[in-house]
Amino acid sequence: MPASATANRPEELVERLGVGGAAAEGEALLKALREVKNQIIGNKTKKLLYLHLGAVPRIVSVLASAEGGGDAALIVQAAAAIGSFACGVEDGVRAVLDADAVPQLTRILSYPDEKVVDAGARSLRMIFQSKLTPKYDVLQEKNMKFLLSLLYRENENVTELAASIIAHSCERHEEQKALCDAGVLQRLVKLLGGPLNQRDACLESIEAIVRNNSEVAQKFACIDNGKALSSLIELIQDRYPRTRLLACICLIAIRHASPCYVQEMQIKTKLILILIELLEEPGKAGDEAPFALTNLIMDEEELHKQAISINAVEKLCNFFYKGPIEARRLQGILLALAELCSKLEKCRSQLISLQVLNFIVDALKHDCTDVRTAACSCIRNISRSLKNLSAGHLSSETVVVPLVQLLHDESSSVQVAALGAICNVAVNFATRKSVFIQCGGVSQLVQLAKSMDSTLRLKSVWALRNLMFLADRKDKECVLMELTVSNLASLICDSEHPIQEQALTLVSNLIDGCGDTFEHAFAEDSAIINALTRILHSASSPGVCMQGMFLLANIAAGNEFHKEVVLNCLVPPQPNGNNPSFIIKFLQSKENLLRVASVWCIVNLTYRDGLCSSTRVARLRDAGIISQIKTMVNDPCLDCKLRVRMALEQCMDFENSEHVH
Repeated sequence: MPASATANRPEELVERLGVGGAAAEGEALLKALREVKNQIIGNKTKKLLYLHLGAVPRIVSVLASAEGGGDAALIVQAAAAIGSFACGVEDGVRAVLDADAVPQLTRILSYPDEKVVDAGARSLRMIFQSKLTPKYDVLQEKNMKFLLSLLYRENENVTELAASIIAHSCERHEEQKALCDAGVLQRLVKLLGGPLNQRDACLESIEAIVRNNSEVAQKFACIDNGKALSSLIELIQDRYPRTRLLACICLIAIRHASPCYVQEMQIKTKLILILIELLEEPGKAGDEAPFALTNLIMDEEELHKQAISINAVEKLCNFFYKGPIEARRLQGILLALAELCSKLEKCRSQLISLQVLNFIVDALKHDCTDVRTAACSCIRNISRSLKNLSAGHLSSETVVVPLVQLLHDESSSVQVAALGAICNVAVNFATRKSVFIQCGGVSQLVQLAKSMDSTLRLKSVWALRNLMFLADRKDKECVLMELTVSNLASLICDSEHPIQEQALTLVSNLIDGCGDTFEHAFAEDSAIINALTRILHSASSPGVCMQGMFLLANIAAGNEFHKEVVLNCLVPPQPNGNNPSFIIKFLQSKENLLRVASVWCIVNLTYRDGLCSSTRVARLRDAGIISQIKTMVNDPCLDCKLRVRMALEQCMDFENSEHVH
């Protein structure tokens, strides 16, 4: 083997990275640094090998040894190698940070040789591109002074570094205000006229400083009487795709922070068009464009309509037919379609008509977690359409089976997203509920309802609730057999109020008057009724109390036995001291629906349909409940007022009959 080949082996090169004093040793060190740098550029495998061999601390020591001077060529190669290690490999960033490279690289920014300064700035910029790098505390006075000194340097690599540090570190309102007050925005606007990389870094910094901060966004918009804002509008038509993207993102951030700016529909339409066009671009600009589009139109129906008018849905769907899409871009397209389908029926219908549902279903099986999550979100919003649900587009095995499989996904975020889609699709399974049951959907929902993750519990109970909606008796029995009465009672008493509320709605759907389904509420020694009574006595959230009272009202519409059980919940045969019945508190509530549900319960209890009716009215009167209802004859809620009059009329009938006797 030639001697030169042996000398270039990684193990040999790392050994030669020690700092030597003689000129000959210095030359050998320079060659070793250059060779290591050349080997690792764009080669992740080589980077990991050199990291394992401990190359990074040795290279950083070269910078440390150059304090107060040193060979400029050595410093340039060492700085470049450190930057390469930090580029695109998290283990490399960790090694660079652990070796304390940042202070050493920062120090050489003051070196008299511009080549050294450039190398240090480029290396630091790569380090600050990583999320692993600690934030630079701009609130410390010395740090702010140093950052400003970099920002006002004539070296474009240094100013680009300063902008990159700001974009990386500025998150809190205090930091945004401090940078704004220090005149950073004015300087960044001036630097927008510089070279491409500097301009893009400044755009990222501007977005970080104005993001979600109305005060700072307003100050930016007023710089040079609006010229700063105008410069951003010009840059959305720049020849470089990344610049166009970043300028769009800046304008979107300003619009969200302070809606009085960037409000002209012409500009917003232009932003939508540019972002869709950017999807044609290779690389990061095309990958990030759909995320910016989603952010622009988020929750704004007017912009959804505008997007549809310029064929945004069709343009987005066309990408599915162009062959494989890179994961990040596919995720963005799915999220943009999900957002567009979140409000408008026209958009959902258009998406179905474009016959891309199979592509979206295929995305449910994608290797990337984020893509699977986005596909679930897309299906969830498409299924908001009753027309699509009724047509059976989303309840076939083709859609249902992949969704059920995602309930087993190793990612909880995917499970939550799949549950969100199933919650909507399950509402209108109709005759296809059995498809969901047969493929193991109910069994997995029941398992997730026992999860320690409250979000998974909530979504799974919600899905079970919707699955129970208008189900036939056979399917109800099948679901309850998997769920069990005891588990359902436990969910009613869950520590989270939203889960309690969904569990109660599930029970309401279970006992909706179909056959003898009422009896499920009294199974296992009335476990469900007892759980319901406990949470109503504990003064839970208004939503829980409302659902609980509607459930009791539903049961009170049953036979004499059912009415007696409900009455005992409201007015226990053995009163607990001087505590009034919880229903009196509910009748006095400010929540209209809670009052309505409570009065409905009394209406059903006082309905004259048997010998025990008068006894129930007497117990309600003795408990002070009838007196409370009499005070509600002029209730501000019309629905409540009507039910109050109905209840009082029924009670009056009993009083009149008593007088006759």
